[in-house]
Amino acid sequence: MRKLLPFGLALALAIPAFAQTPPDGQWRGRSDGGQCNAPLDFDLTIDSGIVDGSAFDTTAHGPVPNPRKTAPPPPTPSLWQIHGLAKPGTFSLLAVASVKATDRREGRLTASLQGNTLVVTESSGCGRTARLTKG
Repeated sequence: MRKLLPFGLALALAIPAFAQTPPDGQWRGRSDGGQCNAPLDFDLTIDSGIVDGSAFDTTAHGPVPNPRKTAPPPPTPSLWQIHGLAKPGTFSLLAVASVKATDRREGRLTASLQGNTLVVTESSGCGRTARLTKG
């Protein structure tokens, strides 16, 4: 009987930490526009703590016609691939986008579970914040 007490105590201490890990499933939502005024539509899947998904910028533009023969504005990324490991508390995610074969862009996202909402914030770039709901 005495051997079970330390295991039971360890289990009781571990349960609050597991409760803070975002539950498995589909998480969806839209960010604010941040400094770029360009919101992202997020679609993330968490499965056994592995985060995989994407964010899509509906305001992004590709090459535009250039009738004045001036330098065109650079295309902006519209699709971001997001990967990481969900952990209790706050955890980091990697976002990667490509506009051309030679133009690879990376960013870091910070995510945390706040109630029933997964809050994802851009650490650099536009500084957008998204509130994702499970469903």
